[in-house]
Amino acid sequence: QVQLVESGGGLVQAGGSLRLSCAASGIIASINAMGWYRQAPGKQRELVATITSSGSINYADSVKGRFTISRDSAKKMAYLQMNSLKPEDTAVYYCNADLRRWFADDYMNYWGQGTQVTVSS
Repeated sequence: QVQLVESGGGLVQAGGSLRLSCAASGIIASINAMGWYRQAPGKQRELVATITSSGSINYADSVKGRFTISRDSAKKMAYLQMNSLKPEDTAVYYCNADLRRWFADDYMNYWGQGTQVTVSS
């Protein structure tokens, strides 16, 4: 059994900050890429940021310069520091990871249950 659990969402005023955390647990042998995605009401889920096991990072253009993704591989954690938040950042934020379970040959993709971020104007 593998779980990704997000935390840190909430309500914040425009210009404020939030830090999201994602904890991976279960029979995990290794984690490759971890990332954050978001889905606003009536919109498709979109990439926010990803980070590989080697530290390569990719951001959506809409969050560059405002959001910072990081990870602690030893703790199987990923983080998303969100600064200068805008109302258009309002969405459910999902953690995503490509990971391999013990005794498995292949990497599989997993999603967390999501955490709500609401930015008021």
